[in-house]
Amino acid sequence: MSDLSAQSVSTWLKDFADVINEQANYLTDLDRQIGDADHGSNMSRGMSAVAALDPASFTDASGMLKKAGMTLVSTVGGASGPLYGTFFLRLGTTFTSDGELSAADLARGMQAGLDGIIARGKASPGDKTLVDTLTPAVAAAQQAADEGRSLAEALQAASKAADQGRDSTVDMIAKRGRASYLGERSKGHQDPGATSMALLIDSAARCLA
Repeated sequence: MSDLSAQSVSTWLKDFADVINEQANYLTDLDRQIGDADHGSNMSRGMSAVAALDPASFTDASGMLKKAGMTLVSTVGGASGPLYGTFFLRLGTTFTSDGELSAADLARGMQAGLDGIIARGKASPGDKTLVDTLTPAVAAAQQAADEGRSLAEALQAASKAADQGRDSTVDMIAKRGRASYLGERSKGHQDPGATSMALLIDSAARCLA
């Protein structure tokens, strides 16, 4: 579905909620190695609340995305709630009208989400956070848009780049969050936030194209 609407957003967010619920134990296990061992449970709780939102209650995709963002901020503990919440709030602010979603629209929305996360969390590429997943995904989406490729192609490129960004966190030393307290010992572990962000973009590639 290349048309942006409250219903298409709901389909995407419900899919992501299902994925998060399926992967909650895995995400928590990743977080147990370098964090507070609650990323999976926190994200599952938040996305279950988001999935319960009725798209019929919103007049457009923007309203649905903003409400999803506020819901995550209020229901997800730790840093994940504000960061994911900011991402969706920025998407809602960028996607101001329903209708056909282009690769350029996607890239612009993802860039706004990334900018919001960086402003909120003060993380940079290389800090071993979800920024390391989202940054290459945004770049891939923008390149696809610049090359005149379709939305589906841009989403697939973004998802592939996101997976590579997620994998790159294994060899990084954490500089933000609870993992940063481990210093060198954080190296060799995949970042849980980077992992859940890759799942989000993969879900978008399956549901929004």
